[in-house]
Amino acid sequence: MPINLSSKRPTLWLGAAVVLLMVLWALGPVLVPFAVAAVLAYALHPLVLSLQRLNPALLPRLVCVLLVEVIALLAVLGIILLLVPILTREVPLLQQQLPALLDRLAVNVNPWLAKFGIELTLDVASLKAQLINYLSANREDWLDPLLASLKLGGNFALTAIGNMILIPVVLFYLLSEWDRWVFQIVQWVPPKWRTNYDSFMSECDAVLGQYLRGQLLVMLALSCFYAAGLMAFGLDLAIPIGVFTGLAVFVPYLGFGLGLMLALLAGILQFASLKALLMVAVVFGLGQLLESFWLTPKWVGERIGLHPLAVIFALLAFGHFFGFVGVLVALPASAVILVALRRARAQYFESDMYRGPSP
Repeated sequence: MPINLSSKRPTLWLGAAVVLLMVLWALGPVLVPFAVAAVLAYALHPLVLSLQRLNPALLPRLVCVLLVEVIALLAVLGIILLLVPILTREVPLLQQQLPALLDRLAVNVNPWLAKFGIELTLDVASLKAQLINYLSANREDWLDPLLASLKLGGNFALTAIGNMILIPVVLFYLLSEWDRWVFQIVQWVPPKWRTNYDSFMSECDAVLGQYLRGQLLVMLALSCFYAAGLMAFGLDLAIPIGVFTGLAVFVPYLGFGLGLMLALLAGILQFASLKALLMVAVVFGLGQLLESFWLTPKWVGERIGLHPLAVIFALLAFGHFFGFVGVLVALPASAVILVALRRARAQYFESDMYRGPSP
């Protein structure tokens, strides 16, 4: 008895989708550098095409790819180098002011603990000696504890270093052969679906382009806000810390948290008073409110058609299931899902299932 495959087609597609999701879930850590490189290639490919159109003879594809990738890597390196003036200034200040800070901590903390019946005496002298010895040590003396920590977290360290090397390599190959990869993917689309596929991808491109432009505006606005807010409190390192925090918010939560810790440390070392806590509470509190309830929903959420609550839910959900990479791709992935849901909704309202049989 012949098997009617057409009647079982939905089941086959569902089974294939489940198997694909299970494979992706199992290979998640391995796919991280490829996923990050693919996202970067998608964002940088239009720049490669623009450079190539300027002078195809002088700027062949390979040269354009190299130029774009070098520019992207220099931009990332520039953000990291914003930390250099912060660290070069804070470490000497920490060496100078640490003894006084520890003395003040002991004077304030011990009586406060005694009120709650907690008998704990901070050995400030021993603590100061150890910390000052560590901070005053030569850079070579830092190598042993660093290597020890790398051995403890060897898998994580090797994975991080491997990803740092692998992502630029994968990005180069993807940018070099992007058009060929896209063409091969399109060949798998049945001809009767080709029109809908092209329309869907065009709409996704438009939405993702709006997302990238909105995210850049958010980063620029927050860089100016944090730098101006910290300068208003008189922080010497206001500009590097503020600009770094604003640019790092591209990585939700992590960028904000790192900027907050740097500002708090710089404020404590410079002011040595509650002014540092007040500065961080006011500037970063207002900055988080501004980003979460106005900038990101209006300049990113509205541009891609996501409600503010949907933006928050997407960040939490993708972060829960896919970790750090999930937080990075939460909003662009949600934009693509939104386009698919819009089309499914339109087809449903036009179908007989919604309108019912003709009378």
